[in-house]
Amino acid sequence: MNYHNITHDDMNNGDGLRVVLWVAGCEHHCKNCQNPITWDVTDGVEFDKAAFHEICTELNKPYISGLTLSGGDPLHPVNRYQILWLVKKVKQFFPHKTIWLYTGYTWEEITANDFYCGGILNYIDVLVDGRFEEDLKDVGYHWAGSTNQRVINVPQSLKEGRVILHGSN
Repeated sequence: MNYHNITHDDMNNGDGLRVVLWVAGCEHHCKNCQNPITWDVTDGVEFDKAAFHEICTELNKPYISGLTLSGGDPLHPVNRYQILWLVKKVKQFFPHKTIWLYTGYTWEEITANDFYCGGILNYIDVLVDGRFEEDLKDVGYHWAGSTNQRVINVPQSLKEGRVILHGSN
């Protein structure tokens, strides 16, 4: 898996201050995507021990709320197994930190096809799903770029067997 950047102290991609890993690789190619540079799986640099250490160093700070995975698409077929490894490790070492994942795939696509790599959703707290759609762009829509995208409370959705939006009761 390649990545483009690790952002420290980000407050735009999830609740609180977060560490964001911007992975390479996306099959969706949404019109007017904010990160088209991340589409090519061969761009960026290889995710290695130094990158993992950088993420862990940041997550160890008490004011950091958690990790956000974005890109590109963390669930691009090339990324899935390394993302699964990463979220397992983060939950193991930092069980009280949250993990957000942005993907162009929908909840229904992920859960229906068991393509989420051996239970990746079991390690994700919030999933922002769906492709960015230019016609539905809304700069005031919290945590997502277009109103078709959902900000999903993953543990509650898995428990109830239906989509529960983040922040709803």
